[in-house]
Amino acid sequence: MTRDRPKKPIGPVAPDVCPVCGEDVPEGALACPGCGADADTGWNEEATAADGLDLPDDEGFDYDAFVQREFGEPRASAGRWKTWAGATLAVLAAAILLMLWIFGD
Repeated sequence: MTRDRPKKPIGPVAPDVCPVCGEDVPEGALACPGCGADADTGWNEEATAADGLDLPDDEGFDYDAFVQREFGEPRASAGRWKTWAGATLAVLAAAILLMLWIFGD
């Protein structure tokens, strides 16, 4: 008769809740299903403390200033589509009227 012994984990045991993102980690999982953290990248909060990202706080972030700094002045072509659309419709209407005049009656 063989005795069933509990299997000993081969590597580090995953936590029940990922300390990096807070996602539930299934028993026996090798990595967090939410963020991908694992024993190699660190199951601890210190693993992401110095991740190299220098992101501004949400409170101190001015989106309009960011767009202005990154892209400069808004392009004047934003309203030009109306001009092109109007010109295209005028040419199309003229072509239809010309075809009706030529091929009519």
